[in-house]
Amino acid sequence: MPDVRTVLVPDGLEGTRVDAAVARLFGLSRTKAADLAGQGAIRLDGAPVLKSTQVAAGAMLEIELPSAPVSPTLEIVAEPVPGMRIIHDDDDIVVVDKPVGVAAHPSAGWSGPTVVGGLAATGYRISTSGASERQGIVSRLDVGTSGLMVVCKSERAYSLLKRAFKERRVDKTYHALVQGLPDPVVGTIDAPIGRHPGHDYKFAVMESGKPAVTHYRLLEAFRHASLLEISLETGRTHQIRVHMAAVKHPCVGDPLYGADPTLAARLGLERQWLHALGLGFEHPGTGEWVTFESTYPQDLARALERLEAR
Repeated sequence: MPDVRTVLVPDGLEGTRVDAAVARLFGLSRTKAADLAGQGAIRLDGAPVLKSTQVAAGAMLEIELPSAPVSPTLEIVAEPVPGMRIIHDDDDIVVVDKPVGVAAHPSAGWSGPTVVGGLAATGYRISTSGASERQGIVSRLDVGTSGLMVVCKSERAYSLLKRAFKERRVDKTYHALVQGLPDPVVGTIDAPIGRHPGHDYKFAVMESGKPAVTHYRLLEAFRHASLLEISLETGRTHQIRVHMAAVKHPCVGDPLYGADPTLAARLGLERQWLHALGLGFEHPGTGEWVTFESTYPQDLARALERLEAR
């Protein structure tokens, strides 16, 4: 039987093409979404649509995914990832600066580029325990989030860093552009996060969720948005996006969590303004504390320039 998933189109995706909306909401590539539309596997309020059909807020978007095998085998496809930079490389770890539109590793329903596939194409050999398609991955970034990721190259490094992330002994620093001005301008959001009961691929603050703690401070205030520095104690899926939306300051360019699409359009953004800027941890080989930094990618830097010009 096919895997049928449904979600209500959020206000922020009003007027978006079907292929783009499906890519944002279900984590697929736009090419895969367009293929599904061509097969009649995407429907709006029960009617099949073309890939170029524009979606309306509140419409029921239904997608029919091919059934996965009983025991699916996800293979790492070695293909170069344009824009992915190697920040650091040694015998134990490789630190990469992941561009937007790239997943950490292969997963069901994702046919786009991956970090592990990009490393394989460059000649890196990763050999660690765990699922074969997640070799060396100890933490992940969303497809729509850019920035720093560490991948372990040895079993010892994998074991030590995986424990460090679990025990919250890793410094993870993000910059996020959010709507409005948070009050207070320095604060902590301590609220459990769980899977949204009514929407696939979406999360929410819920009493039944897992503990999640986000610290933030204001870096710069603009007329309609604020640039924040954010550090995480935990690493829940969509944590920053969910927590900032919960306090009514969603990340700019994030319609899934209530962002204003007109502001994103004015800034030329096609994804959430969220970047993993800094990473610090005890090196699994030397035991020394190491830190790594990234710079804003072009789309985020350009959006900031447009804000400043206003």
